[in-house]
Amino acid sequence: MPTNRMLSDLLDAIATRGRAFVERAGKSGAAHADGGVAELLERLLSGRGEASGLATAGVVLDHWRSAGPAAREAFLVLLGERFGTDEARLNAAIEAYRHQPTAENAAAIHHAAEPRRQEIIRRLNMVTGAMEVLLEMRAATLTLMRKIPALALVDADFVHLLSSWFNRGFLVLRPIDWSTSASILERIIRYEAVHAIRSWEDLRLRLAPSDRRCFAFFHPRLPDEPLIFVEVALTRAIPVRIEEVLASDRAIIPAAEATTAVFYSISNTQVGLRGVSFGNFLLKQVIETLGEELPNIDTFVTLSPVPGFAAWLAKEPPSPATTTLMTLLARPGWADDGEVAAEIEGPLVAEAARYLLRAKGGDGTALDPVARFHLGNGARLERINFLADRSPKGMQESWGVMVNYRYELSDIERNHELFTGAGTVVAARDVEKLLHVAGPGRSRAVRRVAHSTSSSGFHR
Repeated sequence: MPTNRMLSDLLDAIATRGRAFVERAGKSGAAHADGGVAELLERLLSGRGEASGLATAGVVLDHWRSAGPAAREAFLVLLGERFGTDEARLNAAIEAYRHQPTAENAAAIHHAAEPRRQEIIRRLNMVTGAMEVLLEMRAATLTLMRKIPALALVDADFVHLLSSWFNRGFLVLRPIDWSTSASILERIIRYEAVHAIRSWEDLRLRLAPSDRRCFAFFHPRLPDEPLIFVEVALTRAIPVRIEEVLASDRAIIPAAEATTAVFYSISNTQVGLRGVSFGNFLLKQVIETLGEELPNIDTFVTLSPVPGFAAWLAKEPPSPATTTLMTLLARPGWADDGEVAAEIEGPLVAEAARYLLRAKGGDGTALDPVARFHLGNGARLERINFLADRSPKGMQESWGVMVNYRYELSDIERNHELFTGAGTVVAARDVEKLLHVAGPGRSRAVRRVAHSTSSSGFHR
């Protein structure tokens, strides 16, 4: 390790001197014009020496750091328009394969078909600290794609490379607690995407008590940037409402008395990694780590939001049942009116089941993003909870509905294969029953399904 560090420091020093030479030669100043940037990128691709390549890559990264929105947009458009596949090289490789269909010529086609910007991104990544800048580039690409659809090709190249660099095998699981460095704790507060952390005291209540745990995955190139973190509550039973987990006046229990680990918040932190899979079974590692520390835990579940449910329901073709339901949901304060809430509960839970079990995205898998994550990680859809999150965000996104996904270690691989192979949503029998309740008595019948299973914890 010391030898590697010395080599890295040496290359950084050489690159710094090389960068100064590039700047004196006037190339850095020219970088503010499209032609100067293109020349730098061509030089980066053609360079043979590692030190000179690091110097040129450093100038390109400096240009991005100092560039305003317009210059950054021009840079990404340049990548898309001028640094795609070298068509002449590709055609020559195809012609060579036609004349002599060897494995070597087939490999030559593969290499020739690769857009040149992929090699640019690889060479930029050789510079110390480049990964953070590359994630900024990818985040900017995602934003600009709405205005410039052609940048989808640039985005595809970023996803291709980032998917390799952020392969599950490179990620390191680390516990986060109240003694973790303040810089990382500040990021936990900033990146929390499910249930906002409003203060340091709020964070302390999620990390310090004996019945709370938090884990984060890190990448070696971003040692102080949690990529995804999981907040865990240790409880005696499966919770059905988020207030049970987050209440500041709740009764804290010793970890040794808990039987259930509840994953109540999972946050991806980097916009630049959106859509880049870290691989499946991330939670399996958390479960195994918890199991080693606390063998008394035998139940692993989530208390998860259903962020796409309300928008999906609003767009569904109207029917007598859904028209009545939407009319009731439009009443101000319905959640505080016991009679109206009782009338809404059955149909709303049934529609949530239909959304989670039947609604598909363009790739044929579950439409809901949280469902895709947990089902892809091998969970089972265990329970649908009515009025489980009455926060403004929870009511806006899902009319207060939350879901328990259950992780059984013995079933994780099987459930994962069913979901990724055939799009099958593995669900508890009581959830599946909700799909088969229809007709004039639908509301009362659905409530009977829910309440008849309440003794086993299905519903309130």
